[in-house]
Amino acid sequence: MTSPAEGCLRVGLSAPDFTATAVVDQEFKTIKLSDYRGKYVILFFYPLDFTFVCPTEITALSDRYSEFKDLNTEVLAVSVDSEFSHLAWIQTERKYGGVGDLNYPLVSDIKREIGTAYNVIDPDAGIALRGVFIIDKEGVIQHITVNNLSFGRSIDECLRVLQAIQYVQTHPDEVCPVGWQPGEKTMTPDPVKSKEFFTEIDKATVADPMEANSIASE
Repeated sequence: MTSPAEGCLRVGLSAPDFTATAVVDQEFKTIKLSDYRGKYVILFFYPLDFTFVCPTEITALSDRYSEFKDLNTEVLAVSVDSEFSHLAWIQTERKYGGVGDLNYPLVSDIKREIGTAYNVIDPDAGIALRGVFIIDKEGVIQHITVNNLSFGRSIDECLRVLQAIQYVQTHPDEVCPVGWQPGEKTMTPDPVKSKEFFTEIDKATVADPMEANSIASE
């Protein structure tokens, strides 16, 4: 797999490896991205500890960690804070703006090397934008989204995209249409066979426009 040039990271390329200090169960540990090969990884960049939107994302992700773990997926959250700041944030109760104990590591990127490799460092603020990278079992990036600093992400959508990635990787002859959820209809990427899906959607639209929005789940 080709490695990306600086600033040109995209899906289909190998995820840049890194070694960093993380807080895991209130202890400092050295982790390496490549150690998670064989698992999917949600690499979740956020701006800063002890801020406003960030704890809502970090705690929501921790509260739903078991859903990702059940999908053979690890979560790694990364910011430019030190491991000492991470630990203090974890040791602060949620009602005071902390995050409390977390179910996944908080990674320190104090030298901004990881954020630079993934091209998410805001050059003016010097902190990471809200980037999500979904990395597959082979270490290949399958999904990238980057939000600006002032608005948070959807854990539901992150989980949905992960499920879609895993589905198409285990069903290489199928693709997932818009808003696909597990259990819904998929499509065969073929000029003839795909017409079965489109025909069913069209019939539902004629009979009942509202039905067309849910036909894929029937």
